[in-house]
Amino acid sequence: MSMKLKGVKVAILTMSDKGARGERVDTSGPEIRSIVEAEGAIVFYYEVIPDEQYEIEERLVRLADLEDADLILTTGGTGFSPRDVTPEATLAVIERNAPGFVEAIRHASLKITPHAMLSRAVSGMRGQTLIINLPGSPKAVRESLQVVMPALPHGLEILKCQTGECAVTTQTGNDIDT
Repeated sequence: MSMKLKGVKVAILTMSDKGARGERVDTSGPEIRSIVEAEGAIVFYYEVIPDEQYEIEERLVRLADLEDADLILTTGGTGFSPRDVTPEATLAVIERNAPGFVEAIRHASLKITPHAMLSRAVSGMRGQTLIINLPGSPKAVRESLQVVMPALPHGLEILKCQTGECAVTTQTGNDIDT
């Protein structure tokens, strides 16, 4: 077992109307849990919610601001369907964009299927929480996490100021490396 994400607090949100109504069993959220826990992460929150933008926004804000999630991984709701609003909800709550994660996923996924270009997934930061939208199938979740896993630990360390590469802005506006 690898420990790349040792101690990282992870929240998982699955967006699925049918799943939220109990008409479909979520397999992508549990796949995410299995992968990140094998990397040492602590999954403290998992929920299946409907594709409702206000509900997704509320969960993302609560998990980042009140629950202090280090990483929120979403699955589902990133395609072309009119009900796919996960990217819009994520964009509404992030404070800084971090496009490299989803760009890398799309790039790698295009080698597997041309349908990868249909993904509208986004990734970004709210406070000290990283939010990454993942696709809605277990296979695509596995492939996507395999792509981002090498960069996640270092990115989270920088975001949490747990590395020497963290700059703090003083009241004079000057950056000081800590």
